[in-house]
Amino acid sequence: MGGAEGRHEGTFPLGKPGGSRHTGRRMHTLNQMARALNRSSRELSRLQSTFELPVFPGAGYSEAYLAFLRTIVRLRTLQVKEEMLRDLWNLERKLLKLLHADAGGSPTWFLDACGTKAPGRHRLLLSQRDVGAAFDEKTVQPGLDLAPEQSGELFPGAAMGEDLMRLLDDYRRLHGEVRKSVRTALPLVDATVAWGKRKFRALPRRHRETSRTD
Repeated sequence: MGGAEGRHEGTFPLGKPGGSRHTGRRMHTLNQMARALNRSSRELSRLQSTFELPVFPGAGYSEAYLAFLRTIVRLRTLQVKEEMLRDLWNLERKLLKLLHADAGGSPTWFLDACGTKAPGRHRLLLSQRDVGAAFDEKTVQPGLDLAPEQSGELFPGAAMGEDLMRLLDDYRRLHGEVRKSVRTALPLVDATVAWGKRKFRALPRRHRETSRTD
């Protein structure tokens, strides 16, 4: 794995905000995101508060911001407790700060990789940042720094490495609980979707046209 963030294929460059400062990218209002996620604006505002997300005026929300909220909504649909997701999110941000992912000063530095299509073996679940080491491994790449050109140094001592490993252990444990919760919920969700399709299947076009003329 490369040391700098720019060497990780598919990740977003550090230092570019996720708000309206992005040019050439589709931006969203809070109401537009609410419609896309089939949630109320009030519910999204509550999630912004729970996960300590920045709030922007107007069409100030990037695709990455929407992708993060979509991940939260999907995991909640799969019966993952919101408290568990909040704790996982806090761990991810602590990990990324230790790796200097916030060095660029973007107000959405922890969201800017969300929605990436790149392979996910080395990516954190919620932020989708590539940390260069899989969660199921007991090692992290020596000297790993997501923005060495910003920090001016790699890990300054053994203490930071110990903190990083401790956070990774906590993250792997909680990630395992999320995985277990999702796998437990999947059979019920699949059965519910199948039932809904049978119970509320769309009428054939001929029947719909007949209904409109009655």
